[in-house]
Amino acid sequence: MQLRSLALAAALALGALQVQAETLTVGITTTGIPFTFVDTATQKPTGAMVDLATAIARDLDVTPEFAISQFSALIPALQTDKIDLISAGMFATDKRKEVVNFSTPVYSYGDAAFVAADDTASYQIDDLAGQVVGAQIGTTFADQLQAKGIFSEVKLYDSLVDIMRDVKLGRIKAGFGDKPIVAYQISQNPALGVRLVDGYTPMGMGDVALAVSKDKPELLEKVNASIAALTESGELTQIFGKYGL
Repeated sequence: MQLRSLALAAALALGALQVQAETLTVGITTTGIPFTFVDTATQKPTGAMVDLATAIARDLDVTPEFAISQFSALIPALQTDKIDLISAGMFATDKRKEVVNFSTPVYSYGDAAFVAADDTASYQIDDLAGQVVGAQIGTTFADQLQAKGIFSEVKLYDSLVDIMRDVKLGRIKAGFGDKPIVAYQISQNPALGVRLVDGYTPMGMGDVALAVSKDKPELLEKVNASIAALTESGELTQIFGKYGL
């Protein structure tokens, strides 16, 4: 009887491990339109990086489960095993590479500057010296702006929408963010009251990649293999093209 009980317990434990292995928990943020956001009609996560993670999970024969958090909380969640993978509009920077591993790059872009809609001037970074500007906390843009040391203040925000609100209300002179995300949000909602600065030269270009814990090199290898297959088939291009990227 005892042996039978032990065998049953072992079978249940194995079954639990198999279920766990068949699920891929993916960390995303809802403020990264069109990379990652929640569809207001379905209340489900969507976006280019959500579709990409779904395609990778399909290729790995696992079920994706999306965990929503603030952008700045994504890497800590990965480091504490709350999630298996980050699939967001995240740059694979040298600083981040110190704590997580990144996949093969899947998309590249630079930053954008935006000002109030009734501000018709053209600006470069140096033109905004002495002004109060804003960026999203945890982004490379925030670090780059602070490193320049030319602004009276670099205010940090939880979301782009909050930055846009303060730019519109004149609380800060300009905001900075991911160009495709900023452009998409402005095009979809003119009532935001901000515009992209024409002719602005980005502080730099970055590669978007998926992030995996340094403790899971096998998962990184599988993710890279899936990305290679999606690239070869043309599906990767189709995924980003669907969102105007």
